[in-house]
Amino acid sequence: MTPIQRFWKLLAPFKKEVYQIYFYAILNGLVNLSLPLGIQAIVNIIQMGALTTSWAVLVLFVLTGIVFSGIFQLTQLRIVENIQQEIFAKSSFEFAFRFPKIKLTKLYNFHTPELANRFFDTLTIQKNLPKILVDFSLAIFQAFFGLVLLSVYSPYFLILGFFLVASIWLLFKTTSPKGMSTSLLESKFKYIVAHWLEEIARTHKSFKKFSSFALHLKKTDQKTLEYLEAREKHFGVLVTQFKFFILFKVILAAGLLVLGGLLVYNEQMNIGQFVAAEIIILLILTSTEKLINSIDSIYDLLTALDKIGYVTDLDLDEKKKIELKDSIHGISVDINSLTFQNEDTSEKNFNNFSTNFKSGSKSTVLGDNKVNKSLLLNIISGFIEIKSGAIKLDGIPVENLNKSILNKQISVHFSTNELFEASLLDNITVGREIPEEKIREVISLMGLDLFVSNLPNGIDSIINPTHYFLSKDIIQKILLARSLVSKSRLFLMEYPFLYLKANDKIRIIDYIFEKYRDSTFIVVTEDEYWLKKADHNIVINRGGGNA
Repeated sequence: MTPIQRFWKLLAPFKKEVYQIYFYAILNGLVNLSLPLGIQAIVNIIQMGALTTSWAVLVLFVLTGIVFSGIFQLTQLRIVENIQQEIFAKSSFEFAFRFPKIKLTKLYNFHTPELANRFFDTLTIQKNLPKILVDFSLAIFQAFFGLVLLSVYSPYFLILGFFLVASIWLLFKTTSPKGMSTSLLESKFKYIVAHWLEEIARTHKSFKKFSSFALHLKKTDQKTLEYLEAREKHFGVLVTQFKFFILFKVILAAGLLVLGGLLVYNEQMNIGQFVAAEIIILLILTSTEKLINSIDSIYDLLTALDKIGYVTDLDLDEKKKIELKDSIHGISVDINSLTFQNEDTSEKNFNNFSTNFKSGSKSTVLGDNKVNKSLLLNIISGFIEIKSGAIKLDGIPVENLNKSILNKQISVHFSTNELFEASLLDNITVGREIPEEKIREVISLMGLDLFVSNLPNGIDSIINPTHYFLSKDIIQKILLARSLVSKSRLFLMEYPFLYLKANDKIRIIDYIFEKYRDSTFIVVTEDEYWLKKADHNIVINRGGGNA
């Protein structure tokens, strides 16, 4: 989708509001003509050598026109402000809705937090939309009505009007493609710089230790230089456009002034009409200047839409119709002839791999290759799609299942799971409706009672995952509580007992075997106590086959 198409798509829900803006722009353009017409009549009255009541009425007429012009502009700004607020709200919910539902395979080549930075282009859209909808539309209609009025004085003015329109069209036609490409390039390097600064902030301890070698500054200098070069190219396009405008402005002003002077000299126009014509000419030139100055805003807005499109264009999980039926029994998992190859390498993670996990079984996944073990859990959960082989849950291919329903019956504890900045309660429930007794039970199971009691607001205290007071075992317990707080039919766990003390591990494992005897557990772990109690263990060899 091109940036222009994205712009029309952006405005599609606001057709009514846009029509209102243009309606007020037309009224404003017409009202603005009251100034030159009123002055024309005032000059004619003054030439007669008498200040009559008509003079006072005309002055009032001009002032009323100015007041109404301001009212129309204020109304336009109110409408645009409503659009801006709705765009911001829509964009924030769009990002929040999409990130959890984007296909994981589409995120392999992206750093997800960097993608979230694209949200700030919403502010760029907010900033530039009024210039395009209000200033741009007003300038167009003001110039159009001005040219129509001038053509009433003389058809020669109409010829100059066509020259104006043709010149502006030629300017946009010849320079806008290059301006758009340089604007996109500038934005690309802007995000590269921002991403590098995020990396410095994320690994600040490493750079603190090696700061004397100034690698962070050298790379910043390199990336900033690339951005400045791209920006200079874009500025060069703007300079070319402005030079053209200056030349065009001089020619147009000269043509209008000379033509007006000749018409007065040949008595085809009186002094009042000439003064009015000059005011209209100034209005047209001012409107044209607004159009030219709006080009940069247009580039910025279209570029912002293109950058946001990086997120909105990513494919989401397909909504399948088949729903996995709920049951008190665990989900059975059958894997047949699974072959999976990393797209970035020629290595096969799995090669004709087959196994099964019975309903209610407590299984362990063993092997030397940590990547393959983690990958297997992601494939079973449906997070990663496969191209060869079959994964069936309760006899139904996982790719055919409705993901929303499936996720309610599966609990995952992956090494990539993290806390987020919210209350401890939110970090455990993640929006699920969990009975308070169950939450307390799991907190007690994890041995978090003392930790919760020391928090300022107990379980409602805000947890900042970057705070140093959160030890690894506390974080692990909170994440494990998140998995075990709901009685799911299938639990997929990757090193769930890491960092836990022996007595904590024994207590939690015994709880699982007692309280979740009907649920299926597939666990990647090397914990001896779990291995001792597990009823099914599989080993994945380095080549991704059955050992």
